[in-house]
Order: sequence, then structure tokens, then C-alpha cells
Amino acid sequence: MRTVSVSEVTDLVKEACIEANHFLSKDVEEKLCEAAKKEEAPLGRQILEQLKENLKIAGEDMIPICQDTGMAVIFLEVGQEVHFEGGSLTDAVNEGVRRGYVDGFLRKSVVKDPILRENTKDNTPAVIHYDIVPGDKVKITVAPKGFGSENMSRVFMLKPADGIEGVKNAILTAVKDAGPNACPPMVVGVGVGGTFEKCAILAKQALTRPLDQRSEIPWVRELEEEMLGRINRTGIGPGGLGGSTTAMAVNVNTYPTHIAGLPVAINICCHVNRHAVREL
Repeated sequence: MRTVSVSEVTDLVKEACIEANHFLSKDVEEKLCEAAKKEEAPLGRQILEQLKENLKIAGEDMIPICQDTGMAVIFLEVGQEVHFEGGSLTDAVNEGVRRGYVDGFLRKSVVKDPILRENTKDNTPAVIHYDIVPGDKVKITVAPKGFGSENMSRVFMLKPADGIEGVKNAILTAVKDAGPNACPPMVVGVGVGGTFEKCAILAKQALTRPLDQRSEIPWVRELEEEMLGRINRTGIGPGGLGGSTTAMAVNVNTYPTHIAGLPVAINICCHVNRHAVREL
């Protein structure tokens, strides 16, 4: 049994919140640069070059990449041989988010009640997903999610008979409906299977997978590649102003499901596909 102080978790979450809001992960930055070279439309290429310049300024001057610094989504993979001491793990994660957003001078965008809309003034609480795994390690993935693209996400409860074509149509429908509102070039996270809520979590988690890493399941890999091509042929383009780069990647996660259902979730993220990983 390994003992970990929850204060260590707080420190790492704070670091990750600040890092994710100022620097894109290497895989996302590389995809953005690659897109700028390949973009066929002059206006689309100009927009991508502006996004690259924005990224450079954000890193050099420690200014957030986007004014919407997101709602903190945390994926915690906790080894079952880990014992936490010093207080509540959930409280420790939220304290890390609070410090990250307050000390990092990041915009506070969370309201305490969805109807009364009073700002919590420290961007807490976070949305935390726990996964208990073998071993004695702790992996923390911090993914601040902006709501311009979040609002464009969809869940489809398809019939089994809809099959793979139904999944493809659902993805295309979500992307076309999102259009410029998702601030393309986008990353498209897809969850297939599970239940109503499980497919949404799968789609969210898919956004944190490296963009150059394809699924190991053959049909899923083929789906990712086909849908990326079809999405980029919609002509939506960078900023929604036309071009051949509407998406930088389509990441699909799957899970077993019930014989009577085919749940599909599409969680869209703009080019600021933020996530930072820490391990204990």
C-alpha cells in the first residue's frame, strides 16, 4: 500500500490548470501547424497562421490561449493500492482548481446554480471522473473545456439497426450543425456504446487522446480516418469561413452496450483542445 498526501494532488491540479490554459499539448500544436501547411483556401490558411501566432503570444507572455478558460474536467486514474491521507480527495482536486484559476489569473466561468447563475468566483467545482485501476500510481488528466464547442455537442440514442451508417450520420450531423459555432478547426470526440451517460464520458475522454494516436480496433480506426476526411470535405473550414481543414482529428472510444441500443455521443472541441497530464 502506498500513501499519498492529498496536498500533492492539489499542487499538481493547480499546475495543470495553468499549463493547459497557456500551452497546447505537443500533438495538438503539431496538428495545427500541419493544417496551416496543407490548407487549400487562402483565407483558411490565413486564419490558421493567426491561430499559430496567437499560440506563440500566449506561451511567451503567459496569456491564456483563449478568453474562455473553460470548466475544469478532471480524469483521475487511481491505483487501488493507493491510500490518500490529509483530507478528502475531491476537496483536494477542487482546491487545486481554485488555486490554478485564482493564482493563475484565469477567467472564472462557473456558476453555483444553473438557473440562478451566481458565479462561484474561483471556477469550482470541477467535473471529476474517477477510475480505480490496478497498481499504486495516480494519473491526473486536467481538461479545461470551453463552452462554445461544448454547447455544440450531441447525444444520439440510435437503434441497433442503424448500425455503422447511423453512427457516421450522427457524427456528420453534429459537426454540420455546429458549423462555425464550434470555432473550427475542431477535434471531434466520439463515444459509441455503453449507456446514455457512458457514451458522453467516452466522447469527452476521447478528446484527451493524442491526436496522432489511432484506435487499435480496426473498424474504429477506419471510422476515425473516414470521418476526418468527410468532415474536412464539408468546406466549413477554419473559423467557419471555408477551407479544407474543418477538423484536425476524430477520436472514437467504444464500450459494450445493451442488445436494444446504440448510444452515440459527439463531444466537439475547438482547436484549443486543452489537456495536461500529471502522475504521482
